[in-house]
Amino acid sequence: MGFAAFPEFERPYLANWMRQGYAIVATDYAGLGTPGLLAVLHHRSAAHNVVDMVKAARDYVREHQPRQQLARKWVAVGQSQGGGAAIYAARYATQLGGRRLDYRGAVATGVPAYIERALSLSGPNFSSAPLPPTVTANGAYILTSLGYVHPELGLDGILTPEGRLTLERAKTECVIGYTKSLEGVNASDGFLRPVASLLGWKETVSEYLALPESGFDRPFFIGQGSRDASTPGGGEYASVLQQNGEPVTFQTYDDDHLGTWIDSQRDAIPFVRGLFAEKRG
Repeated sequence: MGFAAFPEFERPYLANWMRQGYAIVATDYAGLGTPGLLAVLHHRSAAHNVVDMVKAARDYVREHQPRQQLARKWVAVGQSQGGGAAIYAARYATQLGGRRLDYRGAVATGVPAYIERALSLSGPNFSSAPLPPTVTANGAYILTSLGYVHPELGLDGILTPEGRLTLERAKTECVIGYTKSLEGVNASDGFLRPVASLLGWKETVSEYLALPESGFDRPFFIGQGSRDASTPGGGEYASVLQQNGEPVTFQTYDDDHLGTWIDSQRDAIPFVRGLFAEKRG
């Protein structure tokens, strides 16, 4: 049985894949249902979570359904935050899975590439007017997680009382209500100084957010929407990968962030079918 690991899931989307005969497993990531705070877009930890869920699923089925085992061969598939997890997993899956697993490749759409650039602009002069609340909310979630993973940055020291409250709320509030509450809020009002003024900021934010641009050992697919305002850097990222000779297949779609996720299935499903069909020694 083919095995597809989804860093995140949506039932209608998964139904199309399940009809292909794949076993599906999805993760909540460390920090959701476990102690600590979710490390939003911390791709390195997400890659470990993806590979660990494949191992855990195979162990579970082996113990509870011994007559129906899961295959060793698997792929990673993800959208948006899950797209970043799928890409990072694609880079390190063979290493993290070892001989126990047979990693075949990955599919990623809405890839959050070069988010570190935009985040590094955050500060009191970042914007003269409120940004779309989804942008403000996503930035707050990332900064909150970054501050949790790297307390040595001293992020609280450059925040206004309003900024500290906004990030504190991001630790516990869910995305829909939280985003709505940030309508009309100017993110610049949350900062006393630019984040880039923090000691070690550039190296830390790169380690936390940047996606790998080389070292991939299996084919992977990236889908990017031409009207994707949420993660517009996917095309540039794919171009860098191609220039570096990485085994990436890139496809654009005339759609937005979520629409691309759905549109890409017509290409992604055959792509994955080919990965599973490939003969390996």
